This record gives sequence, C-alpha cells and structure tokens, in this order.
Amino acid sequence: MILLYIMAALYITAGIFHFVAPQFFLNIVPTYIPLNYHKSLVYISGVFEIVFGAMLFSEATRPYSAWLIIALLIAVFPANIQMSVTFYQNKNPYFWGTVARLPLQILLIYWAWMYTHL
Repeated sequence: MILLYIMAALYITAGIFHFVAPQFFLNIVPTYIPLNYHKSLVYISGVFEIVFGAMLFSEATRPYSAWLIIALLIAVFPANIQMSVTFYQNKNPYFWGTVARLPLQILLIYWAWMYTHL
C-alpha cells in the first residue's frame, strides 16, 4: 500500500510543480505544438496529475485513476522525447539522464497498471 501512496504523492507533487515552476514544463512541450497552446497544456496536464493522483486514494476511483494516469503518461511521452532532443542540441551534460528516463516511462505505466483492477 505504501507504493500506492508514494505514486499518488509523486503525481500530486508533479502536478503542483506545473504551477510553481511552469517554465521547466514549457521548455519540454514538443516544438510541433503551436506556441500559443504551450502554457495551457502545461496547466491542464498539471491539473490532471493532481486530480488523478488524488483519485488514487479512493478505492472506488483508483482503477479509473490508474487508467487515466497510463493515458497521461502516453500523452506526455513526446515531451520526454523533446527534452532529450533539446538537451542534446544544447549539449546539456544531463542529456544521458533524459535518455535513461525514456524507458522509465514503461515502468511508470506498469506501476499504474498494478492499480487498474477493481
């Protein structure tokens, strides 16, 4: 049960950071998305992370939340790719960390999937 609470806290915290430090997230919105949508998408995804994370606490909403988190992880995967591309282009020393993060997405999806059952 502790892993569930850790996961919920991570999503809620990450969602809050969309509002506290939006610039980080604005920098990784894929470049093919028109610039005038970037801020809205950062805030919307932050709200989703907070809501879906909070939904994990209730047994009644947990499976729905887990599926929604999986969908969100898939939806934001292009931002993770964009972060790697940007770090590579800027010769950022943390580039390999962003590359290592890409397969981590699969583990995050699996972690959420563990809570999809009623």
